[in-house]
Amino acid sequence: MFCHVRSLGLQGLNGYEVLAECDLSNGLPAFDVVGLPDAAVKEARNRVRSAAKNCGFSFPVSRITVNLAPADRRKAGTVYDLPMLVGILAAGGQLPPLPAGAAFVGELSLAGALRPVTGMLPMALAARRVGITDLYVPADSAAEATLAGGLTVYPVEDVGQLVRHLRGEEALVPAPRWVPGDPTGAELDFADVKGQDQAKRALEIAAAGGHNLAMIGPPGSGKSMLARRLPSILPRLSEREALEATQVHSVLGLTSREAPMVTRRPFRSPHHSISATGMAGGGSPIPRPGEISLAHNGVLFLDELPEFHKDVLESLRQPLEEGRVQIARAAASEIFPSRFMLVCAMNPCKCGWYGQPGGRCRCSEGEVKQYLGKLSGPLLDRVDLYVEVPALDFDALSRRAQGESSSVIRARVEAARTRQSARFGPDGPDCNAHMGPQEIQRFCPLDQAGQEIMRGAFQRLGLTARSYDRILRVARTIADLDGTEAIQPHHLAEAVQYRESPYFRR
Repeated sequence: MFCHVRSLGLQGLNGYEVLAECDLSNGLPAFDVVGLPDAAVKEARNRVRSAAKNCGFSFPVSRITVNLAPADRRKAGTVYDLPMLVGILAAGGQLPPLPAGAAFVGELSLAGALRPVTGMLPMALAARRVGITDLYVPADSAAEATLAGGLTVYPVEDVGQLVRHLRGEEALVPAPRWVPGDPTGAELDFADVKGQDQAKRALEIAAAGGHNLAMIGPPGSGKSMLARRLPSILPRLSEREALEATQVHSVLGLTSREAPMVTRRPFRSPHHSISATGMAGGGSPIPRPGEISLAHNGVLFLDELPEFHKDVLESLRQPLEEGRVQIARAAASEIFPSRFMLVCAMNPCKCGWYGQPGGRCRCSEGEVKQYLGKLSGPLLDRVDLYVEVPALDFDALSRRAQGESSSVIRARVEAARTRQSARFGPDGPDCNAHMGPQEIQRFCPLDQAGQEIMRGAFQRLGLTARSYDRILRVARTIADLDGTEAIQPHHLAEAVQYRESPYFRR
């Protein structure tokens, strides 16, 4: 007696079809799972047997062989519990023939209830791609599966409910497509920040063009406070961006029944003790996404930048340029998205008070150079804007008047992004920071006065070709915030100003 059941697997961020082939034959009772299963898949034998018995079904007393095809791809996780059970019941004649376009995914409890699985959205997208029409998933994962579109998703609470549906006794009601409502929870607002007008201006420019930014200042000056408010002025996620971000979060189990979709731009702030694998992704045998992929279409905030390990910081260099990270291991090679805004905050020295009035700094010149020397030139060259965040005086702190709200700043940012979208078209870059050489040459021409400003900056600051292009991209963004099509000399001068840090000149 033989039956095959369509299911789905996950490798990296990509789903693929898996065929669970179930064979019941004569011989000593045994239950074997083949097809490169990991430990969690092998343990499904005990879950399937207990779930079947506890739901009142007769578990076959025969030799059971389940092959998960394709057999040359490693199978991981608990998603194959349900297709194994369905296949065994169908092969034993306890279920009618299964619909050709149906697929089953889910983890079983010993009592037969279905538990949610990770990576539901990538698997649902794969199901739609291979022509599956009906998808049976745990009820807690159904909302996420509906985001793929083009599928009839059936939420299943337990095995008994599924069997009654397949027998035609009690039909399951398909899950409606999940529609996000207004995001709950108040965002942090720039109106709470007192003073620091230059830093706010730099953050607005960074948000308008998707640029990387570094803030340098003494402890308690507001660097972290400013960075954590950056998402409140970024443009809202488009549906495409939200689905891309949701796939990464889904694979790592960060979605839920109540919040199956990422509706706000991610903001990731890893601790400086993080490893290079935790930052860029990796693991064995199958690589998993890291923090830079979790920050995809959002912000990666690195507080106390020089305290991060050198290999962790150097792992950012390729993703910052290419918007993706490739992880190669012996068992698999995966490419994860990593198009994020890098926002860094740091003190100017170990004690934090170098260059500040009052003589509070206890560091020697050599110690300051050693502290700043932890950051490599190639990494610093990939930052578009440097801004100093000085300590506030008493008058600024005691001022009761609130600053400009995030909603007002976001309106200007979105207007600038709209100009960029109209300029680049649907097939071009999504913001100025992602312009390539051709777009820079076409959309960032300089007049004679602008050429002279750039010539002086190139010689005075020792710019590289990369930093030259980054200045032009920032100037393009400043012009977009101004609502002008041409880059004018004062736009360029302001962009150059953000490269003239007394601590770093790259």
